[in-house]
Amino acid sequence: MSIPGEAQSGEEGGDWTAAMRAGDFARAWHITDRDLPELCLAAPDKHAGPRHLQRIWRGEPLAGRRVLVRCYHGLGDTMQFARFLPALSDIAAEVIVWCQPELLPLMQAVASGRVVPLHDGTPDVAFDVDIEIMEIPHAIRADADLVGMRQPYLRLPTTSTASSAVAKDCFAVGLMWEVGNWDKRRAVPPDQLAMLNIGGVALYSLQLGGGAAAAQIGALDISTSDLMALAQRICELDLVITVDTMVAHLAGALGRPCWVMLHADCDWRWPLTGERSIWYPSLRLFHQPEPGDWSSVVIEVRAALMAARG
Repeated sequence: MSIPGEAQSGEEGGDWTAAMRAGDFARAWHITDRDLPELCLAAPDKHAGPRHLQRIWRGEPLAGRRVLVRCYHGLGDTMQFARFLPALSDIAAEVIVWCQPELLPLMQAVASGRVVPLHDGTPDVAFDVDIEIMEIPHAIRADADLVGMRQPYLRLPTTSTASSAVAKDCFAVGLMWEVGNWDKRRAVPPDQLAMLNIGGVALYSLQLGGGAAAAQIGALDISTSDLMALAQRICELDLVITVDTMVAHLAGALGRPCWVMLHADCDWRWPLTGERSIWYPSLRLFHQPEPGDWSSVVIEVRAALMAARG
């Protein structure tokens, strides 16, 4: 992931990660600033190589200009950093968001300008300057007040008429235990989640392709590849319990209760300790006490679930 500063290695990269985890955003942007002149002098083709490694913004002014926001990382990254689009719109003449097609309906709720589907090749819109969505907080010097989420910024269209996939007679909990190939340390063995099958709780699987494991856990499979339908189901659930994946960001941006199970050396966007995240107030974090120790995490989640079911 090439958010400014993260591509750095060694002590400087570690300083950036520590600053982000601590919510010391001024320090993080200062560290990133030191890397920007070298990037500009080297003048590499900023659109060469894998998209998720491309550094797009070169420090160009954004105020009063037509800004193209490129969404080159994962779906969860786009959702997390969409919170900065209104602040960017406040200073730019126009903001055009070039994002993953499956996110268009949700992104239209937060972006004040045009939202167009991302595709291979060049964008079909005119612009003065471009930036990757994860570079926006550095470019606008976002502080803790801007990072912190005061209210949900993603919402479902009011015209949604989908029928409910969740029963209303139990405390309904959605589960996610698998991740993509980015960092398999984030995945929880599904058999360990069977201990969450307790009285008064109805378990539902949101895990695509996890039908067999869902049956082993005792969860009803309500997974879907349609993001709007997934968002609807998350809003119907009383709680989502997930590993560090896109669903955590979707639930958080919707303001829905969500518990996130994190491995010991979790990603820079989460603190190494503590239950709360500045990014999403509706999330509760559960950390591995030691690398690979998911059983302690699930035991802690089980105890919290027994208390939450009422």
